[in-house]
Amino acid sequence: MADNIANFEADAVGAPPKGWTATKTGTGDPKWTVEQDETAPSHSKIVKQSGRASYPILLKNDANIKDGFIEMKFKAVAGAEDRAAGLVWRAKDANNYYIVRANALEDNVVLHNTVNGVRRALDKGGYGVDISVPSNQWLSLRVEFKGSHFTTIYNGRKLFEVDDQTFAEAGMVGLWTKADSVTLFDAIVYGQSN
Repeated sequence: MADNIANFEADAVGAPPKGWTATKTGTGDPKWTVEQDETAPSHSKIVKQSGRASYPILLKNDANIKDGFIEMKFKAVAGAEDRAAGLVWRAKDANNYYIVRANALEDNVVLHNTVNGVRRALDKGGYGVDISVPSNQWLSLRVEFKGSHFTTIYNGRKLFEVDDQTFAEAGMVGLWTKADSVTLFDAIVYGQSN
């Protein structure tokens, strides 16, 4: 796999990261900014989402991946309504994409598709996997996608696999939160399968 590592070192603190599109599904006002965080796994600049919107999304402009992976470290800092961190792949736009997200208020990890702005869980016989997602800790989330098969890995542990054919073409990768989540993102790596 050819890995691409997102680096924000040249970006101004307090500004959106260069090479990414800050957008949303639904309504609201997302706020994606580059911040300095010495506690981060990279010990340097990270991306923070601190606005409030239905589903804030940050899409990587030049990533067009059909089969591959995206992973990141995240820290769910605050949010009374929600406290979520997610990975997006095969995104056509802000209303059509796959998403896997961890939620610190619900203590679960769930995979969804979003079609024309409507989100739907894609798990077999349930709503994701119940697992501890502690707030204010750096955790990791990864999704591997090949054809219609998706594998979710949380903190190095394979959680579940899902098959779906809604979006078969290549698309953008990105980051995602929900509602009033304040979430930090670091060590973002993505790439294509050979």
